[in-house]
Amino acid sequence: MTKTTPKRILILLGHPSGDSFCAALAEAYAATARSAGHTARELRLGQLDFDPILHEGYRQVQPLEADLLAAQEAISWAEHLVFAYPIWWGGAPALLKGFVDRVFLPGYAFKYRPGKAFPAQLLKGRTAQLLVTMDTPPWYFRWVYRMPGIHQLRKTTLEFCGIKPVRVASFGPLLDSTEPQRARWLAQAQALARRL
Repeated sequence: MTKTTPKRILILLGHPSGDSFCAALAEAYAATARSAGHTARELRLGQLDFDPILHEGYRQVQPLEADLLAAQEAISWAEHLVFAYPIWWGGAPALLKGFVDRVFLPGYAFKYRPGKAFPAQLLKGRTAQLLVTMDTPPWYFRWVYRMPGIHQLRKTTLEFCGIKPVRVASFGPLLDSTEPQRARWLAQAQALARRL
């Protein structure tokens, strides 16, 4: 049996509630990663103090609150990022979208280059895992809706900034799910952490 190299992992809870099933997935992943010898930090976005609105877009610098500066430091420290979040109205919650808008900024996550169609990717060398809950059956979200709330974070945010590969695990439908189903989903999140 080969021993895995310990990794620095940052687990970001994108659900505003700390007692959601997303929180349970994040906690299960973190505990399993630690027991496998990795170093894991957790960031609960609902506990951070920040304005989620990028008021002037990129036209003007909006000073980062202390919690967002600490979040950037944690992302820079991490080798592997884990995002646990629900799909609401086909996309990520406003809290997570606001966090991305404020934290993944030019000069930190990417850098525009004169004469180049695509910016430099400043977060290369990291990987990511998405733990995504939904009330829609995951197969339906994938094949009928085409996964907008997953593509936005995976392709047009994380991969855009150089984070690859970004793996996805979808859990649902959460609505009317049973305790045995939730236990299986938690076990799946733990198995993902063990495979790092």
